[in-house]
Amino acid sequence: MINKKLASQLSQFGSASIYEAQGATGALDSGIKPLTHTMQVFGPAFTVDIRPGDNLMLHYALLHIQPGDVLVVDAKRFMEAGPWGDILTVQAISKGVAGLIMNGAVRDAQAIKSLGFPVFCRGLSIKGTAKKQSGRINVPICIGDTVINPGDYIFGDEDGVVAVPQQDLSAVLTATQEREDIEATYREKIKQGSNTVDLMGLRETIKQLDLN
Repeated sequence: MINKKLASQLSQFGSASIYEAQGATGALDSGIKPLTHTMQVFGPAFTVDIRPGDNLMLHYALLHIQPGDVLVVDAKRFMEAGPWGDILTVQAISKGVAGLIMNGAVRDAQAIKSLGFPVFCRGLSIKGTAKKQSGRINVPICIGDTVINPGDYIFGDEDGVVAVPQQDLSAVLTATQEREDIEATYREKIKQGSNTVDLMGLRETIKQLDLN
């Protein structure tokens, strides 16, 4: 319950702020974006490792996933088939799944949008998949240069997706709030006539680079 409360508080901030606040780590590949710019998601990761062009493990995963989980799927960047569509979306909603992160393509985009289910992916494909190959659930997966462990907290918005280890939630929440407070101060000082060069201490760097 403590982690859920911390994650809920952290979800009030943007993914970029969370990423910066935890030391510029945890960002998933920047090619993964929401189907619509208003989609947002947060929750613990339920990870799935699937074979490109096969979605059997997604059907299996939805038998085991818990309400509030975010389904995080490594489809190996495969773009020539959409292992996720409207039928799986309806089932995910019925299970209380918070959203989907797909390292690959999906299909039935209009139907998914109309259902209001948050989906983050690399793009769309009209092609379907087989349902024959084994895979793994709730194992560490890697998307971009970020390893996502089962239970890591996922935060996604229009900018992208970031993962936060559950044991770091409290520290990252504090750091994110501090960063937001600093940036709020910057905005006010800029309105009063200051500038980013002085606020960020960039004059010495500019001098060293001999910029005119």
